[in-house]
Amino acid sequence: MKVVVDLHGSVKEPYMRVQDEHVLAMMLRHGAIEVGARRSSMQRVTFQAGEIGFFPRHSERWVGSGNQERLLLGISDAALAAAREGKRATVELGHRCRMADARLAALIKAVNAERISGFPSGRLFLDSIEQAVAAALVDAFAGQNRSVRQLRGGLGPARLRTITELVHGRVEEELSLLQMAHAVNLSPAHFSRMFRKSTGETPHQFVLRSKIERAKEMLCTPEARVLDVAVACGFKTQQHFARVFRRLCGTSPREFRLEWWSRDLSEAAPSQSSTAVLKQLLLEETTRQSAA
Repeated sequence: MKVVVDLHGSVKEPYMRVQDEHVLAMMLRHGAIEVGARRSSMQRVTFQAGEIGFFPRHSERWVGSGNQERLLLGISDAALAAAREGKRATVELGHRCRMADARLAALIKAVNAERISGFPSGRLFLDSIEQAVAAALVDAFAGQNRSVRQLRGGLGPARLRTITELVHGRVEEELSLLQMAHAVNLSPAHFSRMFRKSTGETPHQFVLRSKIERAKEMLCTPEARVLDVAVACGFKTQQHFARVFRRLCGTSPREFRLEWWSRDLSEAAPSQSSTAVLKQLLLEETTRQSAA
């Protein structure tokens, strides 16, 4: 999914803007723009921060000067085609300058938060968001609840095992939704629905949890540094690793490590090396808290 920030200011002459892809847009701040279906009917339209709109491919409009900053999400044909599966009638996506849809608003705000953080969650997060945005758009334009085919039983044991082995074997890599879906010969949208039906988790949630479980194992070894563990488990930054770890475990990686070693020493006769490790951990934690 393509994610860009679009800045629009003054122009010498109005021009015809033709969309070359399907775009969901959100205003990042209060702004206005001169726009219209015809040059002779252009009007100045004002938008508030957080307002969203949808502009399908090949849609046209005249655009003049403005003062806009928007977040644009490019939605692929493949994602929209998968979202249309199971509909009894064709769902046409039309131009909507403004949309009041809480589901779409929440999704694009999640992407904006990810953008501000530097996209630490990787490609799989954006792949999953694109599938969810496509489904929400189709639902919004269909004007009714989705009537998808029943996916009985979700993924079978063999396919679940394939995905589990893939994720565990490549925990340091940035897997995409397409790679996971292709591993079990399914489309990304079909795979996402069946995976969640089988596990109660999205593929992105499962991958994150697998990375954190591997990280917990590594943090229990005396020579492991938190930064090394973060890199080995596929996190782009130590800060992102710490945020995800705290969200899933309720504690920081350093606190988890300190607690594990304290418990380990209390349950067995402390060796000279393990005592030294605990002392070092205590020193690191004391130094960190003093710096804070």
